[in-house]
Amino acid sequence: MHRSSVLICGAGIAGPTLAYWLARYGFHPTIVERAEDRRSSGNPVDVRGEAAQIASRMGILPGLREAATFATGFAFVTDSGRPIGPLRLGRPRSDEVEVPRNDLAAIISDAARDDTEFLFGDSITALRQDPGGVEVTFRRTAPRRFDLIVGADGLHSSVRTLVFGPEEEFVHHLGLYIATLPLDRPAADPTTILMYNAPGRSLTVHPVRGEAGVGFIFRGPAIPDLGHRDTEAHKRVVLDAYADDSWHPPDIPDLLDRLRAVQDLYFDSISRVRLPVWSSGRVALLGDAASCVSLFGDGSSLAMIGAATFAESLAATPNDHAAAFRAYETRHRKASGPRQRGFALAAALLVPATRTGITARNLIAGMLPRVDG
Repeated sequence: MHRSSVLICGAGIAGPTLAYWLARYGFHPTIVERAEDRRSSGNPVDVRGEAAQIASRMGILPGLREAATFATGFAFVTDSGRPIGPLRLGRPRSDEVEVPRNDLAAIISDAARDDTEFLFGDSITALRQDPGGVEVTFRRTAPRRFDLIVGADGLHSSVRTLVFGPEEEFVHHLGLYIATLPLDRPAADPTTILMYNAPGRSLTVHPVRGEAGVGFIFRGPAIPDLGHRDTEAHKRVVLDAYADDSWHPPDIPDLLDRLRAVQDLYFDSISRVRLPVWSSGRVALLGDAASCVSLFGDGSSLAMIGAATFAESLAATPNDHAAAFRAYETRHRKASGPRQRGFALAAALLVPATRTGITARNLIAGMLPRVDG
């Protein structure tokens, strides 16, 4: 029997999860990833709910627990330096875990590696579909033919651009930017995430796993022609947003110096992706390439859930990819839709636009249960 070949673009969370499950259903997965290797940093994300169940079935929960961060609580810090908290992070189940995103990607990739071909340092430059498959042209690898293509390559998906059209038709800036970087030093509080706010800006120090990380989330309009791989331009955007001398959270000058020097900076616009359909012929989209928006770390869990749903749908009708793509999309839109609609509340809590908004948020936070409550 023919083992259908599936080329997956992207070695983040969704791509390797999909590869793992496709291999178990008898498909032959290949992953192509533009980066030469996996990134060394990453903001912490939660694996929760159905995603935790998927991780358990994959046998990776013990590895996730070993890689878990030390954070047990969250605190908002007032202008006077008084912490409101630590507040509970809301992980009632023992199988739910917070882990640095790139550790999660590495653990999933390792689980998929024995049954998956990886092409690091390469990318797709052209796709040509016909009734029997897809001819793929790569930047480095010789052209090859696959039965199906999956774009799991994130917000700035090249597969989506090649097949569906220009990014600006589907990606809509929501008025926020995010940047994260490692601090290469221990956090002052090894178990509590600390957030400092000024109107339209937040600064978060996360204890991660012994070595702290910092996150900048701030409001701002869309910046025309800002390349998503232009690290020096990204640094300038963050530095301009946090250069106001009227705001002095602890260590902010040192953090900005660290930002100027860092090479491994994650930066992006917080955007909403909306497409009328997630597939075209033998090509389908998965994860942030199809739909995204999450400020509470749910994006990685959604990526795992979507990947498992995709594989299950394809296994149910292996000879009818169109029906499988429709079934996957119908199921996963129900899971991802509520997260997209919750963006406004998340933004108001994490980055209040005004001083009044910060005060109101802090008053509400002061009434929430504490870690030691």
